[in-house]
Amino acid sequence: MINDPEIASKTARERLLEAAQVLFYNDGIAATGIDAITRRAGVAKQSLYNNFTSKADLVATYLEVRHEEWLSLYKKRLENADKPKEKILAVFEAYEDHAEFAYERGFRGCGLLNAAAELSADDPGRATVRRHKEQIEGFLANHLRELIANDMQVNSLARHLSFILEGAITRSGLEGSGRQMREAKDLVVTMLKTL
Repeated sequence: MINDPEIASKTARERLLEAAQVLFYNDGIAATGIDAITRRAGVAKQSLYNNFTSKADLVATYLEVRHEEWLSLYKKRLENADKPKEKILAVFEAYEDHAEFAYERGFRGCGLLNAAAELSADDPGRATVRRHKEQIEGFLANHLRELIANDMQVNSLARHLSFILEGAITRSGLEGSGRQMREAKDLVVTMLKTL
């Protein structure tokens, strides 16, 4: 029985997904069994199969939730960004926000990339992660188009910015803080001065 009224008011699906989010991020997908997820969620094992067709279905949902989580941080940052350069920096700031989130065992890097590293090359989850990363690069390209007319330059610079972003988030994960994201953003500010 769950004593916390906030947790008890959530559906079994919500509790399972929240438990999976924490455990997949903390311990990895392969190391997290169904029993650990149901125990943390405070539900019977059958509840998992009543809400998800399999662990793979739960993983797929987890990846979509992680993507939506980042998108919401980005949209919030965009609310205060009027100029194209500010919009580009909003992408980096959303990642910084993600890095500074109060994770149970500290920041371990991009949850989507962590998950992709565990999935086989042909797993549909890897395609989900790739789409997320491509969408972010697309956001950067769209903002750059407001500054640069040449599409080849836009695409090239968007790719370079996404490499800086991914490198910074990886290092932030290794070092457990958003400091590297701030340094990457400062680097991008300097780069954007030439535009």
